[in-house]
This record gives sequence, structure tokens and C-alpha cells, in this order.
Amino acid sequence: MASAVTTASPARVQRPGYGQLLRTPGAWTFLLPGFAARQPFAMLTISIVLLVGHTTGSYGAAGAVAAVTGVSMALCAPQSGKLADRFGQSAVLVPGVLIHAASGALLTALVLAHAPLWALFAAAVPTGASVPQIGPMVRTRWAAMLDRTPLMATAAAFESVTDELTFVVGPVLATALCTGVHPASGLVVEAALTLAGGLLFAAQRRTAPPANRLARRGVREPHTSALAVPGIRVLAVAFLGSGSVFGGMQVSLTAFTQEIGQPGMNGLLYGIFAAGNMLAGVACGAIAWRRSARRRLLIAYGALALACSVLWAAHSPLLLGGLGLLAGLCIAPALITGYTLVEALVPPTARTEAFTWLTGSVALGQAAAVTAAGQLADGFGASAGFTVPLAGTALALLTVVALRGRLVPRSAGHLGGPVAGGVAGRVAAPGPRGVDHRMPVAVD
Repeated sequence: MASAVTTASPARVQRPGYGQLLRTPGAWTFLLPGFAARQPFAMLTISIVLLVGHTTGSYGAAGAVAAVTGVSMALCAPQSGKLADRFGQSAVLVPGVLIHAASGALLTALVLAHAPLWALFAAAVPTGASVPQIGPMVRTRWAAMLDRTPLMATAAAFESVTDELTFVVGPVLATALCTGVHPASGLVVEAALTLAGGLLFAAQRRTAPPANRLARRGVREPHTSALAVPGIRVLAVAFLGSGSVFGGMQVSLTAFTQEIGQPGMNGLLYGIFAAGNMLAGVACGAIAWRRSARRRLLIAYGALALACSVLWAAHSPLLLGGLGLLAGLCIAPALITGYTLVEALVPPTARTEAFTWLTGSVALGQAAAVTAAGQLADGFGASAGFTVPLAGTALALLTVVALRGRLVPRSAGHLGGPVAGGVAGRVAAPGPRGVDHRMPVAVD
């Protein structure tokens, strides 16, 4: 049972609010362009599904092409994060957004020209590999600006809220463009936002974390991958389950609205699901949690698996909208808690890489889900596609339960900073004349 160890006054442990966070000098210079540049993660999959599905008439083919972009992104994102830690964000971001815009335009042209499936796969590889890792880069900027301050936990929650807002705006915008303007307009706008937002974000060098100085001087230094941390491996597997929810919902909702003859409702239903993510994210950031982050992660994935267990049984838009909202309310706490744990598990020099491993896991889970859900929807109907989020979240829950012991950091000194997010244990902060002051955190 969770309890709290504290000798401090309540005012000392109260979490600062979003207003104080957003008044951090320089924050808005990277938040606004970062919001535009992170749209690919929310728009890319659904835009590909709608365009390829329109031209081929097959959700299986559409899901397969979208899956290739997701797998490519999942494999390349951690390498992008590692390079950003080593050489700086701008050095990685500028060529990345240029490649993404060009490869996205090529993929769009090939789909419209009814090119063979292998050609679409070939174009999808660089499109996914070059998706800019804006979310992890923004999180790393917050970490560099707010390290060792109470605002770090608020920043982690705020970024998850921003991610959920992206998933509210992106799919709805892509669906409206693809169904109301032209099937290819979703990919076109996605590439344009990536290019403009990415270049503006890269130009904000004042708030960027410093690159590894030894690497810039050509000095070889030992580097341990963030994936070598056992807790990050557990979180990466768990985030596959989160990705399965996003991918399974996108394809299955598209198939469902086609089955009932109301394709225009796709954006509305997915927007309700994403709105649940955002609302839960806002609430998570406003609560001063006393339970450990590990305990919260277990509860969040249990609730998410339960919410996804009934999606397949919904046969009306109203019921599906309500169940989608419930699933959305459950997925945000799982993501927020996982990202918060990164602060406690990984040293600052590998944070961008760690964040990209988790982002890549979401993309990989999403890729697998759109493929599986597309095949199931083609063969057995939309209801079968909704079993994919259930399977993904159940496997994630089993992983977190079985390996929960690996989600506790060994020591604060190894991490390069204080334990964030209420991780189990007590952290001794040096005080005047060597006196230790015990920081209040939750323990199991």
C-alpha cells in the first residue's frame, strides 16, 4: 500500500502549475513551432490509410503501407535521438525535415499513379525514417532548462497533454482534408507542417540542450545506450501496447464508419477518443500524486486493458464514441507515467535517446496494429479490428506486472538528478554542512 515519507510542509511538496511552467523564459519560442512540427506523428498514419485505402479499396494494403512507415520510424528514431544527444538537435533536425518532405511527396505521387505495392513500400521507408522526433527533443529541452526543479514533473505532464492535443487535432484535420478536399491533401499538409515547423524549431538554438562536448572535439568516450537500462526496456514493451491502441483505433474506426455508410464520422469518433486522452492528461498534470509512478503505471495499464476489452462489441456510433472516450481517458495516464519514469531511470546525457525509444515503441506498436487491424477488418469486419488494442494492452499489462521490479532506479547519483514522478524510495539531498534533508516521495 502506498504511503508518504515526509518531514516537509505541504507547501514544499505541492506541484507548481502549468502557468508557472509556461512563464519559463524562452519556452514559447520552441513550443509553438514544435507543435506544428510534431503533427506527422498524428497525421501520417491516418493520411496514408485514407489515401491508399481510397486508391486500392483495401484496408489491408493501406495498413501495410502505414505499417512500413511506422516500423521505419521505430527503428530509426532512437538513432536520431542518439545523434541529437551527441551533435545537437539542429544538426539532426534540418536534414531530417527536408528528407521527410521530399519522401512524403514521392509517396503521395506514387499512390496517385497507382504504382505497385512494392514501390509504395520503398517510398514509405524514408518517409517513416525521417519523421522528426520533436516530442523527445522538446522534452529534452525542458529537462535541460528545469533539471533539479519541481517544475520537471509538471513539464512531463504538459508534454503528454500536448501529445494528446496533437492526436486530437492531427487525425481530425487529416480526415477532413482527405474526405472533404482531396484524398492526398492530408499527406501534403502533413509534409508542409513538418517542413515549416521543423525548420523554425531547429532555429531556436538558445533553448537547445548543449551537444556532447567531447564528441564535438573528436574525443572518444564510453557511451551506454539508454536501452541498456532495464526499466527502459520494460517501458518500451509497454508502450508497444499504447501504440496498438492508436493504430487499431485508426483503422477500425475507418472500417466501422465505412460499414455503416457514414465515412465522415471517422474524424469525429477518433477525435472523441483523442479528446479523452487530452482531458486525462490535463488532470494528471494537475494532481500532486502521492502514489509511486510504478504503482500508477500498473493501475493505468490495467484500466486501459479493461477499457479496450469491450470495443469489439460496439455496434452503434454512439456506443463506440462512449467506449472510445473511456479508452482515451485511460491511455493518457499510462503514457504520462511512463515518460515521467524516464527522468528517474536515465542520466541526462541519454534522455533524448530514451524518449525516442519510447516514441519509437509507440510507432512500432501502431504499425503492427494497423497491419493486423486492416487484415482483420478486410476478412471479418470492423469489429474484429477492435480486438487488436485489446491484445496489445493485455500483453503490455502482463509485461509491466511481471517486470515491475525493474522500474525502480538504483540510485539518484547514477541518474544525474533527483527522482521524478514519485518513484519508490527516498532521495537524500545534501543540505548545509552535510545535513541530509529527506525529500517526500511515495513508497510501496
